[in-house]
Parts: sequence; C-alpha cells; structure tokens
Amino acid sequence: MTAALVRPERLGPALAAALKDDAWLTFTAELITGGKSNLTFRLRSDAGEVILRRPPDGELRQSAHDMGRECRVQTALAGTPVPVPEILLDDAGGELIGVPSYVMSAMPGVVVRDALPPGFPADLRALARGLVDALAAIHTVDVAKAGLGDFGRADGYLDRQIRRWSRQWEAVGQDGVLAVDELAAALAAAVPERTGQSLVHGDFRIDNCVLDPDRGGVRAVLDWEMSTLGDPLADLGLLLFYWREPGEQPWRLAPSITRTLGFPRRAEIAAWYAEATGADLSHLTVYLALAHLKFAVITEDINVRVRSGAMAGQDFGDLTGESARIAEAGLDVLGKV
Repeated sequence: MTAALVRPERLGPALAAALKDDAWLTFTAELITGGKSNLTFRLRSDAGEVILRRPPDGELRQSAHDMGRECRVQTALAGTPVPVPEILLDDAGGELIGVPSYVMSAMPGVVVRDALPPGFPADLRALARGLVDALAAIHTVDVAKAGLGDFGRADGYLDRQIRRWSRQWEAVGQDGVLAVDELAAALAAAVPERTGQSLVHGDFRIDNCVLDPDRGGVRAVLDWEMSTLGDPLADLGLLLFYWREPGEQPWRLAPSITRTLGFPRRAEIAAWYAEATGADLSHLTVYLALAHLKFAVITEDINVRVRSGAMAGQDFGDLTGESARIAEAGLDVLGKV
C-alpha cells in the first residue's frame, strides 16, 4: 500500500533533481502514524531524511486536504518568527504521485502525543509557555509583508466557520446526534460583534509542533491545512479545547498529555496568551464552544474515512458517541445544558 501512495518510481527522480543528490533516486517510506487528516511519510535515503505530505486516499471533500495551502503558508513564513520546515519540493498539480503533495525538511526534535519521551525536559510549564509564544508569533505576523494579504477573508470569520462546520456535519453526520445541530445554532446566536484579525493556524495543538527536547521550546509548527486569515481567538479556543486537565476524560482523537501533573491549567494558558498579544478574552467561551463544534465534526469525518479505508490502514478505535459527547460539552461551555 505504501508504494501506491508514495509512487517512489516517480517521486525519487523528482527528489534527486530538486535536492541535487542522486541518493534520492531510491528511498524507503514510512507512514508516520497519528495524523488524522492528511498522510505524512518519512522518506529515508543515504542522503538523509525528508517528510512527504499528501491527502488521504479515496474521494476528497471540496476545499479539504489542501496541500497547496500548506505549502504556500510555510513558504511565506520562512524568515519570520514562526518556526516552520523548509519546503523542498512542491507538486501542486499532482503529477508525481497522482494527488497534490509536497516534501519538506525533517525537523530535529520530538512530537509529543500521549507520553513524554525519556529525558524530556522536566519543566512542563516552560514547554507550555513555548507553545503559547509560538501561537502568539503566528498571530502577530505581518501578513502583508509575508505575502499573505490575500490568504483569506478575515472579516466574518466566525459566522463562516459556523456555517462551514454545519455543512460538513450535514455531509458526514449521523442521524439522531442532535447535540451537534444544537451547538451550531447556539453558536450562531452568540457571535461577538467585534472580532480580531490575523493569520490563524486552524489546528494548533501540542502534537502539531516539533518540540526541542533540550529546552522544551517549539522548533517547528506543522499541519497548516486549515490555515487562513481569520480570528486569532479561534486558535486559542482550539488549543484550550485540546488542553485537558488532570482528572478530565481525554478526547479519543486528541492528545491527553497535558493532563500530566506539572502542566499549567487552561486559565493560565489563556492568561499567558493575553499577556503576549494584548487580546481581549471576554468572549473566550464562544471560541471554546466553536472548537467543540469543529472537533465533533472532524471526529465523525475521520470515523467515516477510517471505515472507508482511506487512512492507509490506520485505526483510531471505536468512535461511537464521541461526536455527541464533544458537542454536549460545547453546549455546557455556552451554558446551554
């Protein structure tokens, strides 16, 4: 299956030409498990290793799994305070492996999901602060200077997000899960009159960052599929959604490492962010509830794609009832339950 997804007979010569090293004419490919949207492969040859990103197999939803978007924003952010891998090869037309894809540098460091590797820095507060600083760096990028002034339409972002995820739910949702529809309706009635504008990542979380095992900072921010111009507090709301605390039940498709004693609580993460950016957090519950809607829909979408065999054999366990649980928690955040 890996060869069919990577097409080494085509990708190898293209890599050798792009990197000016014939060692890339042959390579091995290993699926990096854990990714729940696009597929990520580690390619190794005698010349070293690089990372391939491509969409999942099978039919793709319109506007989803946009490799060109990921490639453009990472190219634009090179040289800014936002740490990103270098784009080495861009196959926007899909000529090489049959779908749009790109190859980027492999960043040294670790990706943390549900366990800290041995010897990782004990100062988990410093690690958390590094994540907040990276998020603040994204939100303070001069988008015009970076060439991203036309990367999206920031005004009306929250309204569009609610409509988008409501439509996605209609496309993938299961009959009888009323909490998702109720959450979407409650959010539509709670959108603040004024919202912020900046570059947004769209899925900022601990396991979408490569961490420095020596100092605990962020060496690279990954997975820019949903990046655009929009409201920065949507990113903060999503980070806080993922940020489970001790004693809380984890979300089945999200890392739960922040439940480890030593990590700060959500309130402190929010306070650090406000300190770093000067953001007004008076409507933060709306953004946190939006994160619940978004992830409830994503969870069901992943469930559908796993059942259809589009995730290169990855299995994320029994997701029955998970979308409803997430949506009900979102309604609770808004005080609707």
